[in-house]
Amino acid sequence: MTNEIERRVAALLKTLEGGNPFGEKITLVAATKTRTAEEINRAICAGITDVGENRVQEFCLKYGDVHGGRRHFIGHLQLNKVKYLVGKVCLFQSVDRDGLAAEIARLSLRAGLVSDILIQINIGREATKGGYLPAEGMDAFRRLAATEGLRVKGFMAMLPRAGEDELLPLCDGMRALYERAKEVSPDVEFLSMGMSGDFPLCISRGANMIRLGTAVFGERT
Repeated sequence: MTNEIERRVAALLKTLEGGNPFGEKITLVAATKTRTAEEINRAICAGITDVGENRVQEFCLKYGDVHGGRRHFIGHLQLNKVKYLVGKVCLFQSVDRDGLAAEIARLSLRAGLVSDILIQINIGREATKGGYLPAEGMDAFRRLAATEGLRVKGFMAMLPRAGEDELLPLCDGMRALYERAKEVSPDVEFLSMGMSGDFPLCISRGANMIRLGTAVFGERT
């Protein structure tokens, strides 16, 4: 169906109108991995305001062909690829280690910029995922928030595949970390947590930013 993306976006935006239980607006970031610039532009025309890429090569290839929308980077980022993104990305969501933060800061300062970042937390303590451990979250926040060239806007997490009983305390832990950081810094604004399979649960526990691919564009072909 030619209007499928538009229909999906309209339904999602309607669903998100009520915000989260904390009275916060939900920012929907369309996850655009493998999606064409045409598909992304259709989503933007339908009301999507933020788009996120997982891969630097895809980001660069599509950058000039995507019209409108704030650009996020949401995937694992190698140090030697940061130079292609600084100045073009409005929010680095996947800052998962000090070395990456330092490189973003260095190149931002060189360009006369301050880059907005989210600190990635490995909330499920999964060996296959990057990020700071939950117990390291506040120390990482204080350290990176004090780094010239960076502005820490909050946290990002990916939930493990598990049952609701296991996921609820993980979500609550992320919200508690977010609240602690928010008390320290007025820059803290986003708790990015929730993908196509789990975003209603994440919103119910306090996420205010979600990253949706399939829910926006349909299944990948």
